[in-house]
Amino acid sequence: MDSINKIKSLPQWVFRAFYLSLYDLITVNFAYFIVLWLHYNLRYTTIPLKYLQAYLSFVPVYSLFTLSVFYFLKLYKSIWKYVSLSEMNRILLATIVTAIFHGIGITVLCTKMPISYYLMGPLFQFMFTVSVRFAYRFINLVRRRKQRNENAKYNSLIIGAGSAGQIIIKELENSSVVQSVPKCVIDDDPNKWGRMLENIPIIGGREKIIEAVQKFDITQIIFTIPSASAKDKREILNICKETDCKLLTLPGVYQLLNEKVFLQHLKPVAVEDLLGREPIKADLGQIKQQIQGKVVLITGGGGSIGSELCRQIATYDPEQLIVFDIYENNAYSIEQELKRNYPNLNLKVLIGSVRDQKRVDDIFSSYRPDIVYHAAAHKHVPLMEGSPNEAVKNNVVGTYNTSKAALKHNAERFVLISTDKAVNPTNAMGASKRICEMIIQMMDKDSRNSKKRTQFVAVRFGNVLGSNGSVIPLFKKQIAAGGPVTVTHPDIIRYFMTISEAVGLVLQAGAYAAGGEIFVLDMGQPIKIDTLARNLIKLSGLHPDEDIKIKYIGLRPGEKLYEEKLMAEEGLQKTENQLIYIGKPIPFDEKKFLKDLQSLIQNSQENPKNIEAQMQQIVPNFKFQEVVG
Repeated sequence: MDSINKIKSLPQWVFRAFYLSLYDLITVNFAYFIVLWLHYNLRYTTIPLKYLQAYLSFVPVYSLFTLSVFYFLKLYKSIWKYVSLSEMNRILLATIVTAIFHGIGITVLCTKMPISYYLMGPLFQFMFTVSVRFAYRFINLVRRRKQRNENAKYNSLIIGAGSAGQIIIKELENSSVVQSVPKCVIDDDPNKWGRMLENIPIIGGREKIIEAVQKFDITQIIFTIPSASAKDKREILNICKETDCKLLTLPGVYQLLNEKVFLQHLKPVAVEDLLGREPIKADLGQIKQQIQGKVVLITGGGGSIGSELCRQIATYDPEQLIVFDIYENNAYSIEQELKRNYPNLNLKVLIGSVRDQKRVDDIFSSYRPDIVYHAAAHKHVPLMEGSPNEAVKNNVVGTYNTSKAALKHNAERFVLISTDKAVNPTNAMGASKRICEMIIQMMDKDSRNSKKRTQFVAVRFGNVLGSNGSVIPLFKKQIAAGGPVTVTHPDIIRYFMTISEAVGLVLQAGAYAAGGEIFVLDMGQPIKIDTLARNLIKLSGLHPDEDIKIKYIGLRPGEKLYEEKLMAEEGLQKTENQLIYIGKPIPFDEKKFLKDLQSLIQNSQENPKNIEAQMQQIVPNFKFQEVVG
């Protein structure tokens, strides 16, 4: 009884392998008998006795050898329903090896057989061996397709008739979990029109999307062109979002580098995909040369920009990565992520504030960072309007403390994370960041005059999609709550970039740095926030103004209708990267600036009521803008 129970408890594949080996045992021998039978006019009685005796006496030897070869080539370990060309190649190899053995063995041990026996026997053996395996796959595929068609949740349109599209179709066909049936394929290449991709028709280019959705009753569209330009992707997805279909897309080609495409790579189309532009093509070798073997300090390392800096820098093999942040939860989160993904990284996570000059100085003294990325800052415009002294204490004082420590301890490079709101600022946050830029320019000049090696630069960019405090998480919450989505003004526009783009710019700027520069990203065309909100509503499967209302609430304190990337007198200078420019530093009286700066810092602690007026003294073009209702 125990023996029977033990047998029953064996894995299913053991039983399948046993039954398949029995089938092979019969058919590989039967294949050679068929040849004799055909050779002698389909009559068993006409086969010469010596051939029958030779055949029968060789059956045990051949059976043992053939099963050994089949097991050695793992023909019994394949999953039947996924049998493919690789299995067929192994079966072909097994047939060749066993045919050679059979031909030599029966001739040497028994007798010479008819020529057709040597030629046709292996052919029949191959056919029998392959047929049962592919028949199982075919029957399973038909059964699975029938079940999937009956239970399908989505009829899918595939965009892209390339290798990624082919893999996605195969995955959909083989998946027993994903309830999606591929119905048709769209591709802009006219040479592919009218042809089939994995038995799915390629019906035309992007102009056929709307028609295909109606004709095939499409409920899901899958974009499978990782190498598509941002312009093409944006145009195609903008057509798709007019259809009310669920949209899925693959990541870009660089995110899939060295990876195979799988269904799990598919993700819902994000609003970033509709606003996308050509990605920054960073010189990875140049960035690695800058970072590899260096001690790197990131202030504000737990924030949106800081944590992405950590992720990217970790890939360039620094000698040590130091994460400095005041928020312990953020710091703990990025610490756990880095330890999990980069187990060999020499990582140090420190808690503290950039406002604390002694704490900052102690860190520089203890760890001697070569490169500093200063991302610690208050960035929320309306909140800083209510507490401008906090913008000064965190942004200005933090930058002053950190840059002084970098100069004192002879760091190689200091990179300030700045913002386009520093240009002709209309709010306290923007003005504080402009003062930070001026601190960097002053420090770089001090470094040159004292013949130290520290190079100070600033990197200025616009709104970062997906960052803490960005508009998209707010819109998503409002949509989930049923609306309304609040937009400050129907005509307000902003420049946008992704976090990875912003960090790519920071790292590339650090590599370009000669000292004193303000690097500016060509952020493409500005986007209306109203358009952004409407796109996000559509991507949620809803209709703007019908399902979700849009409410215009008026500009907030210190908010502009538009942002600028440069002040008029800064001009632009090209770099090796066509999307990165250098703004010419604006000269200022450094002695007066230092005196005003020290007074501003003191008053932020003791007399915060007049802080805006003092900021205006340092940044003359800092003007408040009255709220527009």
